[in-house]
Amino acid sequence: MHLQQRTITKPVNCTGVGIHSGKKVNLAIKPAPPNHGIKFIRKDLLNCPVISAHFNMVVDTSLATVIGYEGFIVSTIEHLMASFAGLSIDNALVEVDSYEMPIMDGSAGPFTSMIKSAGIKELDAPRYFFIVKEPIELIEEGKMVGIYPCSTYKITCTIEYDHPLINEQSYSVEVSDHVWEQDISRARTFGFLHEYEYLKRYGLARGVTLENVIAIDDKDVLNKGGLRFQDEFVRHKILDCIGDFSLLGMPILGHVVAKKAGHAFNHSFLQKFFAEKESWETRTIDERRRQSDEPVMEDL
Repeated sequence: MHLQQRTITKPVNCTGVGIHSGKKVNLAIKPAPPNHGIKFIRKDLLNCPVISAHFNMVVDTSLATVIGYEGFIVSTIEHLMASFAGLSIDNALVEVDSYEMPIMDGSAGPFTSMIKSAGIKELDAPRYFFIVKEPIELIEEGKMVGIYPCSTYKITCTIEYDHPLINEQSYSVEVSDHVWEQDISRARTFGFLHEYEYLKRYGLARGVTLENVIAIDDKDVLNKGGLRFQDEFVRHKILDCIGDFSLLGMPILGHVVAKKAGHAFNHSFLQKFFAEKESWETRTIDERRRQSDEPVMEDL
């Protein structure tokens, strides 16, 4: 667990295409000072507007997580946000020259590699955590997200699809830099062939290829290399969950349990989480925690 805020050491950039727009986009990640948070800037627009990556800026969750402010948007931010959270990066400025983030290979692996290649710098400022004190749950129509007191950040996810390759899958991780990089970041987004054909009819999924999505027909994975993990599907759902929960703006000490949830349901839970202020508190954790089983805390 990292107790000091972190950013990257030097700027890093890449180029890719948006999965829905099919448009080329240039992306740059730059270091930022303490308490800056993660912010996105649209370099292609007049006055280069800036928007914070925060759940109250989310304007759409139908196909991806989209943030917006005063008429401009940045779409499909969840994989990069998950990379920041997975590597404990609290502060960064993300520059893009289009409205949609590049999909890269459909996972967060390329973004994770970019961040690591830039280097990670510890800042002279403590991290503040959401400390979960009491359970919070949202249950609707067979979907469920809950968060429970825990001394670490843990996620347990269960998915269920009526497909022989997926059926029901569950996976649980205690999120750390190493676990993120080795076990979660490389899990790719996936979609069914009939969904792709539907999206195409409505002018979406223009950037989809077998290089950036796991494509599934009635029985098989269509990608030549197959799956990266036997349970890659649920691992990617954990990736998305990490990205969505990062929009709280601070790291969490708690156990997130998600069942059959997606971006929209995760966002609804974040709204409920923030409204139930009696169930959590925001604090720093003192270095002296290593002398005891219980963290030494300081009020925000």
